[in-house]
Amino acid sequence: MADVGLLIVRLVIGLTFIGHGTQKLFGWFGGAGISGTGQWLESLGFRPGGRIWAILAGALELLAGAMLCVGVLLPVAAVFVIVVMLDAIITVHWRNGYWADRGGFEYNVVLIATVIALACVGPGNDVLFILP
Repeated sequence: MADVGLLIVRLVIGLTFIGHGTQKLFGWFGGAGISGTGQWLESLGFRPGGRIWAILAGALELLAGAMLCVGVLLPVAAVFVIVVMLDAIITVHWRNGYWADRGGFEYNVVLIATVIALACVGPGNDVLFILP
């Protein structure tokens, strides 16, 4: 059952990061795409080159999400998530305090802790087709 639990965590977090990455890169799922995300990042002080930062953030999120879903290179995926989440904490959420209901960094910390745990424990065995 531990393998099932690890698979669920990997898929939920991985698919979430794939979604965030594709929002930034392609404008999918209501995202702003590279141009809109780049403009937003420039408004936060990422100058010059908000578009470059949008591509970098989107690519890290997409790659990290894919690696989590597949269960490969979890320490690398964790580093990608940690970099993006620390950036989000510093540039957006820190000023709002800890709690997410006030725009704080609570959720970012939960994601960081989760990917660190996955990197430490490993992906588990593939159990997509095994029923308990």
